[in-house]
Amino acid sequence: MKQNFLFGFNCSREKHSLLITHYSLLIAFVLLLTSCITQPPVVKLEKANVLPLQMDSHFAFRKETQFINDPTTFHNTRSTDVNFQRVQYMWPATTALDQRELIGDYLNFYWWNHGPRENVTIRLEYRQAGLGNEVLAREIIYPDMKGSVRSIFKIVGDDYLENGRITSWRAILIVRGHIVALTQSFMWE
Repeated sequence: MKQNFLFGFNCSREKHSLLITHYSLLIAFVLLLTSCITQPPVVKLEKANVLPLQMDSHFAFRKETQFINDPTTFHNTRSTDVNFQRVQYMWPATTALDQRELIGDYLNFYWWNHGPRENVTIRLEYRQAGLGNEVLAREIIYPDMKGSVRSIFKIVGDDYLENGRITSWRAILIVRGHIVALTQSFMWE
C-alpha cells in the first residue's frame, strides 16, 4: 500500500486508477452541466422593432457558420470531418421522430465584447424560402457579458420542414437599445 496524497488515504494502484477515473468523470459531468445551464434560451419574436445604429469598436462579430442538416441534400463524401459534423448535429437522436426534429438550419455566431460588462442581446433576423420576403426574428439575451461568446440559432423541425431553408439573414448585437455590431449574409437587403 502506498499513501495517496491527492485523496489523503491508502490505496492500491488499481483503486487509485479507478478513483482518478471516477473523479475525471465527475469533473466532465459538472462542466457539461454548467455549459448547458449557461446558454440562455432563444426567444422567437412576433415583431422585431427597428433600432438606431451606433457602432461600438468594443463589440465585433468574429465568425459565423451555417450548417444545413438535411440528409436529403447530403452528397456522398469520404471526408471524415464532414461525416463527423453530420453525426454531431444528429446527436442524440435515436428514432426517426427524433431525427426529424433535428433537421434544419444551424447558425453559429462567434462574437466578443472587449469593453466593460454590458447586457447584450443578439438578434437573428432571417427569411425562409417558403415565406418569401417575410422577416422572422429570434433573440438571445446575455446579462452582464464580457469576453467571447458563441451564440447558436437553430431553425429546425417543423419550422424548417414547413417553411424551407434560410435564404438570407442578419445578426445584430444590441446594447442599451442601440445596434453596436452587425453581420449579414450577402443576400440580405
